[in-house]
Amino acid sequence: MIPNLADLAVQGAQMALVLAAAPLVTGLVRKVKARLMRRRGPPLLQIYRDLARLLRKEAVVADNASWLFRAVPFLVFAATWVAAALVPTFATGLTFSWSADLIAIVALLGSARFFLALAGMDVGTSFGGIGASREVMIATIAEPAFIMTVFTLALVAGSTQLSTVAAAMATGEVGLRVSLGLALIALVMVAVAENGRVPVDNPATHLELTMVHEAMVLEYSGRHLAMIELAASLKLTLYLSLVACVFVPWGLAGPGSGALAHLIGLAAWAGKLAVAAVLLGLFETSVAKMRVFRVPDFLGAALMLGLLATLLLFVSRSL
Repeated sequence: MIPNLADLAVQGAQMALVLAAAPLVTGLVRKVKARLMRRRGPPLLQIYRDLARLLRKEAVVADNASWLFRAVPFLVFAATWVAAALVPTFATGLTFSWSADLIAIVALLGSARFFLALAGMDVGTSFGGIGASREVMIATIAEPAFIMTVFTLALVAGSTQLSTVAAAMATGEVGLRVSLGLALIALVMVAVAENGRVPVDNPATHLELTMVHEAMVLEYSGRHLAMIELAASLKLTLYLSLVACVFVPWGLAGPGSGALAHLIGLAAWAGKLAVAAVLLGLFETSVAKMRVFRVPDFLGAALMLGLLATLLLFVSRSL
């Protein structure tokens, strides 16, 4: 079936909307954290100015950097943007909803992480090696925890397609389940670790003992750094939208809905992102940065919660 122009326009609007809103989400988190620390903080639109300034600057590349170092920022940005665009924001059942699979999103995010870790080691600096090794250490536990959460949602909805999962969660048939609560906590913990937020990492510092993500991108500048920063904002928006789509699916416009339903869905999505950004800023100012060697314990708890959620569904169905 060939999609019509209206369906393509809605799909394109979602992709452009995610790209345009991602820096604003990061700016809102920074603003909330600054206000909670009794500082004025940067304006909400400052991150757009920073990205525009970086795009205008020439990229400085080390002499021993390979072609991979130059290509990775664009590969990471493309993979993250595609993954973020697959998550239903204001509507389900869009043109490319058949490809909006949770397993595909995990694969895209894993590919972006893999290339970024390679780029961190490409130049051969100590900071890049430290950041890459820590990133891989986090990924070895975070990805299984994410996959266990995916299995839990797939058992509840009968599918790993996000539109189907959102539609199933929006019905009253699912109800309140302990397994879904455990899966939500596990997904939030994975999101905190994957985005390098406190207490796992601090994106606002450049201290050697605490850096993870920032250590891998210290050698980047100019348009390369702009691509990486934009990809980081897209990744944060992806996880917030994923939590909103799966666990708070209210307001999503269904397939074939009119313009009013799409506007309501857009307003609902904006409200969910704003609330999530405020809660994230409040959480980061309320906890302290943990030691790097405590991160496996933190993610191990997320993995156990995801495993328990899956086991509870199996046990409840067998009774």
